[in-house]
Amino acid sequence: MQRNGGGVGVGGQPWVFRRVRLTWLSFMLFFILVFFPLIAHYYLTTIDEAGGPDNRIFGPRPGGELCEAKHVQDLCRIRESVSEELLQLEAKRQELNGEIARLNLRIEACKRSIDSAKQDLLQLKNVISQTEHSYKELMAQNQPKLSLPVRLLPDKEDPGLPPPKSVRACRLRSCFDYARCPLTSGFPVYVYDAGTYSWGDYLDPLVKQAFAASVKSNIYVTDNPSIACLYLVLVGEVLETLPLPSPLELEKQLKALPYWRSDGHNHVLVHLSRKSMTQNFLYNVSTGRAAVAQSTYLEQQYREGFDLVVSPLVHALSEPNFLEAPPQVPVKRKYLFTFQGERVESLRSSLQEAPPQSFEEELEGDPPADYDDRIIGTLKAVQDSHLDQVLVEFTCKNPKPSLPTEWALCGEREERLEVLKASTFALVIAPGDGQLVASAGCGVRLFEALEVGAIPVVLGDHCKLPYHQLIRWSEAAILVPKPRVTELHFLLRSLSDNDMLAMRRQGRFLWETYFSTSENVLNTILASIRTSIQVPAAPMKDEPANEIPHKAGKLAGTDANLADNGDLDLGPVETEPPYASPRFLRNFTYTAADTYRTWNRAPGPFHLFPHTPLDPVLPSEAKFLGSGTGFRPIGGGSGGSGKEFQGALGGNVPREQFTVVMLTYEREEVLMNSLERLNGLPYLNKVVVVWNSPKPPSEDLLWPDIGLPIVVVRTEKNSLNNRFLPWDVVETEAILSIDDDAHLRHDEIMFGFRVWREARDRIVGFPGRYHAWDINHQSWLYNSNYSCELSMVLTGAAFFHKYYAYLYSYVMPQAIRDMVDEYINCEDIAMNFLVSHITRKPPIKVTSRWTFRCPGCPQALSHDDSHFHERHKCINFFVKVYGYMPLLYTQFRVDSVLFKTRLPHDKTKCFKFI
Repeated sequence: MQRNGGGVGVGGQPWVFRRVRLTWLSFMLFFILVFFPLIAHYYLTTIDEAGGPDNRIFGPRPGGELCEAKHVQDLCRIRESVSEELLQLEAKRQELNGEIARLNLRIEACKRSIDSAKQDLLQLKNVISQTEHSYKELMAQNQPKLSLPVRLLPDKEDPGLPPPKSVRACRLRSCFDYARCPLTSGFPVYVYDAGTYSWGDYLDPLVKQAFAASVKSNIYVTDNPSIACLYLVLVGEVLETLPLPSPLELEKQLKALPYWRSDGHNHVLVHLSRKSMTQNFLYNVSTGRAAVAQSTYLEQQYREGFDLVVSPLVHALSEPNFLEAPPQVPVKRKYLFTFQGERVESLRSSLQEAPPQSFEEELEGDPPADYDDRIIGTLKAVQDSHLDQVLVEFTCKNPKPSLPTEWALCGEREERLEVLKASTFALVIAPGDGQLVASAGCGVRLFEALEVGAIPVVLGDHCKLPYHQLIRWSEAAILVPKPRVTELHFLLRSLSDNDMLAMRRQGRFLWETYFSTSENVLNTILASIRTSIQVPAAPMKDEPANEIPHKAGKLAGTDANLADNGDLDLGPVETEPPYASPRFLRNFTYTAADTYRTWNRAPGPFHLFPHTPLDPVLPSEAKFLGSGTGFRPIGGGSGGSGKEFQGALGGNVPREQFTVVMLTYEREEVLMNSLERLNGLPYLNKVVVVWNSPKPPSEDLLWPDIGLPIVVVRTEKNSLNNRFLPWDVVETEAILSIDDDAHLRHDEIMFGFRVWREARDRIVGFPGRYHAWDINHQSWLYNSNYSCELSMVLTGAAFFHKYYAYLYSYVMPQAIRDMVDEYINCEDIAMNFLVSHITRKPPIKVTSRWTFRCPGCPQALSHDDSHFHERHKCINFFVKVYGYMPLLYTQFRVDSVLFKTRLPHDKTKCFKFI
């Protein structure tokens, strides 16, 4: 049997026949595909040639007959258009090649110019470098950078200075070791613990406790005795119930102190009196080179310029209530003057009878000239004349114990204060014995008179008042020798109300700052010694700024309505990093020129008021309230007219900027708009945003980039007092305090800055307000109506000196700041009160051209109905705290006359103010 497909096909045919058929079919297909097209082409060509040129079917026709076809015509037009465009492009190409050749020539010329300019720039840089080097050399020659002096501390067993000829002749130059107190030492003070020496058991516990509490809060106290400049020893007041040790025993206890160093140099023995009759147990004690600070001295005991007369410690632990103090106005009270006292006839002495002589023996050897009888007769005659209402009493039902020949106090303290509250003047009669140059009794009378606002009248030129070497008592009291007692009435009647108010105000300042509390007494003792040895006061510290990180967005634009000044030259927009106000190279100067002289004249723990022997120069190394260096650069205060005046900044500081401090509370959109308006503002150093909300800014908030630092400060609490904190990031003297919804043009801000530079000790601002007396309610009112008279300038848009930020935050009574926090209001009134109280000058209003407040901003606190009622209460409360109304009226206003007006430079005038 055979396979299928082997010898037979599918249809039963043999496979050989099937193969022959396939070969035949392949040959036929090849013939058709190859030879048939050739034959057809030959045939068609032969027909075209046989028919002649006119009968051609496929060949080209003469005369463009082929273009007569419609679709071919379109192609011809396209070809012609393309040909034209190619010709045009070729022309342009040739033109561009020529332009390229010309530009290449210009590039080569520019390259040569750049090379030349680089050479010129290099030469200029060399000149500038040489000039800067020469400038630094000149500055180094005139203001050399001095290194701190080497501090040499003597050993514990160092004998110290050579002994003076007499201990009674001790002075600072002979008995004080200046080597322990370099100028840069910071005045460290070591205080002996009263429990470490046996004499401490005799001390009054109340005095000891008050002294210890004051020491803890003092900034100069140190626990390291090896670096101490001064050593304090509390020696009184002592208890009367305990028997006192003998003078020799007391001397032994003093010499046993661990740092006495054989002679007690740089030691101060402090005796604080609480009673009018104090025990002067140091009279017969040899104190060596140690100074004494107490209230009672004999002439033979007191060492002028070395020992210190201090005020009595009337308020040991109790804090005086300043709000209960009587007002300083009206100036004239019920009585013209008063005196209550009884003369001590007996020679009872609290002094220890010991060699060389007792107090009684001293008096017997040199009887004093007694004017007391004449004083009694003259004062009684004035009282009997009834020309003025006076109160004099020379006998007491319950006289207080006093020293011999001294006038004893009458009655209790509360009774005496009630009489003094009704007195215009209070007489303080010095002891009859001229040898008693200072006494605690006179000190108590002086303290009580100042406390209630009675002007002290001291009869007796031999009497030493507390801190008399450093306080100008003539500005707070009347000092009259006893022989002029017959002219006393005439003298008191001749004083004007303004003089009496100034003296009463100064007396109130002295009492509050230096006498009122134990802390103030200790601070004053240390400040007196520190000033005497010329060691600078410790600077007040700036408030550290807790900055909030933020993201800067796009570059801020400029509002055309607020900052478009055309061709006006407002000043340079700084391209270099912001620069701070000039500072002293060293924090030591007593000859600062052009500083403001205030009426406060007394020592203090800090330097608070410049240009006075003891009054401060505030924060470290800063220059305050002065008109500057006196250097007047060209175009910056050089006078003249035209372009130079228009481009001048004015004032006496050749180069100065200001800082914007902006208070805000959860109004991000308003804040961003306000910051953008500051873009391009000349002389702007930086912007400090006081973020008064406990809620931080939005994380996605983009802050505008105004080309200057924007510092966002987080506050501890929501308080309007934060506006006036002396932030450490504020490095300029000038501060522009502005609300986040205030609208001011750039030229208005610049005009205000120029005005402030010529009145640096005052508030210069735009919105003015005034106070008025309500006759019906007998109280002060706050008034915001438009008026030609003003007494306040709102700090929502005002320039002031950073100096006042320290005073507002650290010196102004705390009760005022507490009321600002309570009402969330009145911080601007408080600042105006403070500046007027310090300077006795009104603020300066600068007229603005535009609406001050933002018309489309959210409602502010000032729109509340209770806003004005609270401000009425604030003014009356502040008057009670200060004791008088410090605000002053003024009709002076600064308006711009041709300020930044578009006039020809040769026609611009110098008129600035009216």
